[in-house]
Amino acid sequence: MSESDLSGVHVALTTPFVPATGEVDHAALETHARWLLDRGITGLVPNGSLGEYESLDADERRAVVETVAGVTASRAHAKLIVGVSAPNFRIALQHARHAASVGADALMLLPPTNHLPTAAELSDHYRSVAQEAVPIVVYNNPHSTRIDLKPDMIAQLAEHEGIEAVKEFSGDVRRISEIAERAPQLQLLAGADDLALESVLMGATGWIGGFTGVLPEETVRLFELARRGDLDAALPLYRGMLPLLRWDSDPRFVEAIKAAADRLELPAGGPPRPPRRVLDEVARLTVDQQVDRARAAGAA
Repeated sequence: MSESDLSGVHVALTTPFVPATGEVDHAALETHARWLLDRGITGLVPNGSLGEYESLDADERRAVVETVAGVTASRAHAKLIVGVSAPNFRIALQHARHAASVGADALMLLPPTNHLPTAAELSDHYRSVAQEAVPIVVYNNPHSTRIDLKPDMIAQLAEHEGIEAVKEFSGDVRRISEIAERAPQLQLLAGADDLALESVLMGATGWIGGFTGVLPEETVRLFELARRGDLDAALPLYRGMLPLLRWDSDPRFVEAIKAAADRLELPAGGPPRPPRRVLDEVARLTVDQQVDRARAAGAA
């Protein structure tokens, strides 16, 4: 398997829903995906945690992937990284096979989401999905799964053919350096938006973000400044964006990012699926103010 270059800024896409029916709004999804690629985003990630994949049935998940694949297929350099997380590898593998059939460049995979697995079970899970011969991005998000893939486990998984990258979302920036030391063959991808600058400075070559989907130009600029080590320019921008970016590590990250999209009149917003609820008035006002601050920092 040839390595897929996953450097650059990617967007974990929201899944917009039609308010009146609750169905996936594919027209809005396609419009937003095209808008993002027009503004410097490198890759699109449907069916991640932000995409509310757990609230979609299997047919909806496939349809979301097909809509986004239709956009990336028309852009020569756009990457398609498909979230295939599931309770077990049999279901994940079904999603992986579908993603492969529409030309996915990589698959993003959490640990099994239905129980606390042993190290051997984790190994089986990732190795089984990797047999589809599409590069795997190991997704460590202990806030979501309650399973923390620590650097020693990441290093073990990296020995399997097909494991090519890791999205690190533990919230501990020290993990970036330790993973780089233990598994130098892996591509490191920043996961938590509010640690993006630190992650890139410590060696991350890519960023799969949530707020990258509402502030693409600002986040691409931040990433490039960080890659160049230009802290004089990066720090004022980052500090202006951080109050908003911290929502990415909050349990209400879906609601907050959709609220930010609404503030900017982007088609990526709207209501989440139950049991999630829209933000209350106080939280929504806070998001609005933080969006305005982030935009002002980007314009400075």
